[in-house]
Amino acid sequence: MKNTTKEKMELQDEIPTTASDFQSVMREMARDALMGMVKAEVEQLCGPAWHPDETTGHYRAGSAPSSVYVQGKREAMERPRVRTKGPEGSTETALKTWQLAKDPSEWEEAMMRAVLCGVSTRKCAGLREHEVLGESKSSLSRLWQRKASELVEELQQADLSDYEVLALMIDAVVLSKGLTVTVALGIDVQGGKRILGYQVGSSENQVVCEDLLNRLRHRGFKEPKDRSLLVLLDGSKALRNAVLCTFKSAIIQRCLVHKERNLKGYLPRKHWKELADCFRKIRKAQGEEEGLEACKELELFLSNKNAQARDSYEEAEEDFLTFHRLNVPNTLNISFLSTNHIENAFKNLRRHIGRVCRWRKESRQADLWVSSGLMLAEKGFRRIKGYKEIPLLITALENDHQE
Repeated sequence: MKNTTKEKMELQDEIPTTASDFQSVMREMARDALMGMVKAEVEQLCGPAWHPDETTGHYRAGSAPSSVYVQGKREAMERPRVRTKGPEGSTETALKTWQLAKDPSEWEEAMMRAVLCGVSTRKCAGLREHEVLGESKSSLSRLWQRKASELVEELQQADLSDYEVLALMIDAVVLSKGLTVTVALGIDVQGGKRILGYQVGSSENQVVCEDLLNRLRHRGFKEPKDRSLLVLLDGSKALRNAVLCTFKSAIIQRCLVHKERNLKGYLPRKHWKELADCFRKIRKAQGEEEGLEACKELELFLSNKNAQARDSYEEAEEDFLTFHRLNVPNTLNISFLSTNHIENAFKNLRRHIGRVCRWRKESRQADLWVSSGLMLAEKGFRRIKGYKEIPLLITALENDHQE
């Protein structure tokens, strides 16, 4: 009897606690799932956004205001437009997915299956209506746990032996006091982004980070043999030490966004604009020479402002211009001078886990929510800006490795 009561309490903490909360989560995830399906259909018709396929005769034509049914209610959403070239001009192409969403009954049936299958359109066939209709809230909750457990397995056990890594971003997100998730995001040689794995721990410490990196290696992840591995960090010494202990070819680039934010904490608001101007010049600098000039302006600005701010800058100086020293086009600066790519994934993750009122450290609750949230965020990933310049970056990393 006691065990049954304990299991029920754990179950209630791992899922939305009321029927309305559950429905709200489902509505939000259903909207995301629909947009994922629509974008997949558009990409199938027109090719990737960064490399349109002109042979299909279809092309993107912006978007238009529209609406769909979500759980019986009409909601406003932007509808992507696709047009087809013809001998007498172009015509609008109807998207099958969007037409499905305009029918309340069809939409409810298809999207409920998609959501409960982990918001993954390729798994919609894995869940049929008899698994949903007539079930109680607790049954649906157990169903969600089972599907979320599959996502944990998919994210944490995927083979990485064929993954050609160009750069790593490592950062942590705090779930609650004493519960932190450290996440590794990879950028490959084509400019694509991927969540490689995560590790749940009590804080953002070196042991947790080393465990995360070792797990990646056990799954086949390998640092490049003939070039340096670029790693972007937020300034945590624990993460820096763990990376350098694990990857001998790693070079560290400090996130300039985090450092600017730290310096603002030492300066009065009246100096923030001038500080932002200094960092803007550093981000736009082309190569090491311009980067050094921009940093000298920052040093001069801080010289008579605040001793703690100067110390904070000098502490980061070793890793401040790592990317500039590679002397690659500054079109890549936006992608490799900050950890914004992983921060954007965290924004989606926080929205996903925002309804969790209580985190239970002794259960798999964090794994279930974090894995499903990260994979949901990953579905919106696109190639990095400036990806066409990546061959130049690869050459620069090869030269750096030889030195």
